[in-house]
Amino acid sequence: MNVIVGYRPTPEGRAALDRAVQEARRADARLLVVNSAEEPTEAPEPISVERGVDALSERLDADGISHEIRQLGANDDPAELILSSVADAAEDLIVIGLRRRSPVGKIITGSVAQEVLLGADCAVLAVKAS
Repeated sequence: MNVIVGYRPTPEGRAALDRAVQEARRADARLLVVNSAEEPTEAPEPISVERGVDALSERLDADGISHEIRQLGANDDPAELILSSVADAAEDLIVIGLRRRSPVGKIITGSVAQEVLLGADCAVLAVKAS
């Protein structure tokens, strides 16, 4: 069994990752993190994608979770990569974080969560940040 989680360094992404770690531990499953961290910004202390991935990997190692991290490229579609990562629809689980969007926002922009929920052949667990 694999637990697949779509991750971004946001409150929703962290909630999804925390729950995915719980599910992977419970099922003794391998965790696949589809990481869509942003490129460095002009923030006072920008964090490179590589440093973010290293920190994420260190956290999962410390938690004793067998894992793989797949970094999205600039032109990759997060929903497509998450959905294509399902190896066994009968056993795998996708965990995604949800954020609140306005009705207009839902019409204008697509949602990775919506694409995953509608396109998945396996179970999907959607979590909200607390």
